[in-house]
Amino acid sequence: MQFVLALVFFMTGSGFGYVALRAWDNSRVNGVKNQISNMLKEAEESSERVKQEKISEAREEVNRLRQEAQKDIKERRSEIQRTERKLEQKEDNLDKKLDRVSRKEDELKSRHEELEKRRSALEDKIQQQDAKLQEIAELTREEAQEILLNKTEQDARHLLGMKLKELEERAQREADKKARDIIISAMQRCAVESAGESSISVVPLPSEEMKGRIIGREGRNIRAFESLTGVDLIIDDTPEAVTLSSFDPIRREIARRAMERLVVDGRIHPARIEELIERAARDIDEEMITEGENAALEMGIKNIHNELVRTLGQLKFRFSYGQNVLAHSMEVAQIAGVIAAELGVDEEIARRGGLLHDIGKAIDHQIEGPHASIGADLARRFGERPEIVNCIAAHHDNLEVSSIYEVIVSLADAISAARPGARRESVDAYIKRLQQLEEIAQTFEGVTRAYAIQAGREVRVILNAGKTDEGAVHKLAYDIARKIESEMKYPGQIKVNVARETRATEFAK
Repeated sequence: MQFVLALVFFMTGSGFGYVALRAWDNSRVNGVKNQISNMLKEAEESSERVKQEKISEAREEVNRLRQEAQKDIKERRSEIQRTERKLEQKEDNLDKKLDRVSRKEDELKSRHEELEKRRSALEDKIQQQDAKLQEIAELTREEAQEILLNKTEQDARHLLGMKLKELEERAQREADKKARDIIISAMQRCAVESAGESSISVVPLPSEEMKGRIIGREGRNIRAFESLTGVDLIIDDTPEAVTLSSFDPIRREIARRAMERLVVDGRIHPARIEELIERAARDIDEEMITEGENAALEMGIKNIHNELVRTLGQLKFRFSYGQNVLAHSMEVAQIAGVIAAELGVDEEIARRGGLLHDIGKAIDHQIEGPHASIGADLARRFGERPEIVNCIAAHHDNLEVSSIYEVIVSLADAISAARPGARRESVDAYIKRLQQLEEIAQTFEGVTRAYAIQAGREVRVILNAGKTDEGAVHKLAYDIARKIESEMKYPGQIKVNVARETRATEFAK
């Protein structure tokens, strides 16, 4: 029974709850509908306002564009009006110019007619004068013209000859001036210092004791050194120094370097001597190749045979008249290039011929003959062009000139040798001068001995007192001085010092 009642109450409560819940849902749905309706209404009102604003803005923009268009049209119209006014002014000016031109044409036409009248009148007068001249000169017009033409032709030939002579002299003067300018310019652009020529080299020693070690036991070290180098090793009284003597500069340089290394090393015996000489020879060989390559590179010379490059490098150790031959060859190449550029010919051929012109001096002590011929044969053997070979062979005027490059190289060689300070007197010329001084003094009767001293600036003459008297001394000094002046060329002055020698000999017993 209680269960039934509880079920009834539950059912009744559920019904009331459902009804209440349904009513609440309906009220909520109605509220939402009202909100949606209000929102739609507000949206429509807002869109209407936006629409009106946009329409208003569009109208304002249209009005603005219309005003701008009207303003632009107005400005264009003003511009067109200005242009039309300018065109009208130009048309007026053209009309005025045409009027002036037409008036000038009329004036020119009238002047032309007047000139024609004058010309015809002048021709009539000329014909009358010709007739009178023919009557007076008893010559026809053609004969008079021929005489006049002959006279004019003679005068013209004379004037032409004088003008040609003047032009020739001017061209000669300008050519001489241009040649001097070219030579002076070439000399000013390069200069190589002179260097002393010598056939000996001096090697300093740390002490006198080193000389004994260099000689070695029973002279074995010095014999080994001289046989391996081909150089004379001179050990004399010169303090703390030895002298190397040889005509071959390469051998002498190898010996000098080897000796310096032996002195520093201290181990002086035949095996060590041979080792250091071989090392010095390799160093010299590499240095010759490097020097030859550097010289060719500096002068802009390409494609030289390797053997020519090595021979060119040997010239670094060769001297002639106080000039280093490699430096002299580079100077000649530079001068020849400058002259060739001024003359408008190939600079490279001129520089190449100048660089190789003295290459024969590197081996002239090994082969008989002049260095020009030796160098030409060497260049021909290693594929140099005929122009270069001829430059080498003819640079001392040994051959007939066949191209301008031979003249350029010979001229550059003379410039390099003759410019101030380029050369000093060679050792050979110096020795010959001293010998000639002594020989001249000994040609006089009564002279027993003659010595050239003070580097050739004084000659001392000794007379035999038994064969000459005291009064003859001054006369002999005068005669020797005059003969030296007439037979020798020398710098500065030479003092002649004559003395009579009297000897007395006794023996102490």
